Order: sequence, then structure tokens, then C-alpha cells
Amino acid sequence: MKIKFTEKKYKISDKLKQIITSKLSKLEKYFDEDVSATVVCSEQNKIQKLEITVLGKGAMYRSEVSSGNMYDNIDLALPKLERQVVRVGQKRVDRRKRAPVNLGFEFIEELPEKKLPGIYRRKSVDLEPITVEEAKDAIERLDHSFFIFYNKDTDKINVLYRRNEAGYGLIEVNY
Repeated sequence: MKIKFTEKKYKISDKLKQIITSKLSKLEKYFDEDVSATVVCSEQNKIQKLEITVLGKGAMYRSEVSSGNMYDNIDLALPKLERQVVRVGQKRVDRRKRAPVNLGFEFIEELPEKKLPGIYRRKSVDLEPITVEEAKDAIERLDHSFFIFYNKDTDKINVLYRRNEAGYGLIEVNY
């Protein structure tokens, strides 16, 4: 497994890297192919945050945890990842079991090709540098489900969206 470590206002010690690498290597048994992982360690207001993203063939698994101790975060994040991997693997097995059985019939009739709907509206947006809080205000004010903006704090393009359960989600675009 290829692991890329990223530090954001947090210094990752060699011991921590070694522990994360050894624990992530236990997930390799679930994959046939080579996978890669990105580990982001950050700290803000004495809260340490660990984000692990594992990219496998056709699937992405992600876990994000925050606490006062990065070593505790490892013990919380890795079981989450393992549950995701096992759940997705089980779904794949279940789908194979439900595959239709070929009874020897051959269908000659072809179904008409479905066309995807075209673009019926196009907008151009000028991105002004704003904060996440200002973007939240814009979503509420405009009653939209998402808002694209240039984040003044990170100098990146972000998408803020309203989650179904409650609250908001933030997508940071890397380019």
C-alpha cells in the first residue's frame, strides 16, 4: 500500500507514521490490487484531526476523526475504514449472487438508446473571495442547496452544500 502523509499545522512523528503504516497495511487483505492511501494530520484549537482516504479499484473509502490525541484518532479511524471496506465487499458478493441466470433464451430485440438530458441552463459566476460563514449566509439567503465560492482563508475554490441530515458539507477543490 502506498501511503502519502500530509501535515497541516501538525508535525507527524516517525513513530506515528510507523504505527499508521502498520495498521493500514492490515487493510491490504481486502484488496486484490495495489491501493493508495492519503493520511492528513491537522491540529486546530488543540483538537487533533486525522483524515484517511483509501483509493482502491473503483472505490474510495474515507474516515475522519477528531479528538485531543492523534494516537486515539488512529484507533477510531481504522475500524471505520475496515467496516466500509467489508460492507462494500459484501455488497459486491451479494450482487454476484443475485446475477440473472442464463436459461438459454436469446433476446434479439434491442432497446432504444436513452439520451441524457441536455444542458438547458447555463450560468456564469464571478467568484469573489469570501469566508465559509459568508457562504453559509448566501445559501440561507438564496435558499440554494449548494454554493460555489473562492475561499478567502485557503485560496481555493470550495463548494458548500446543505446536508440532508443537518448542517453543511464543504468540498475543497485541489487543482
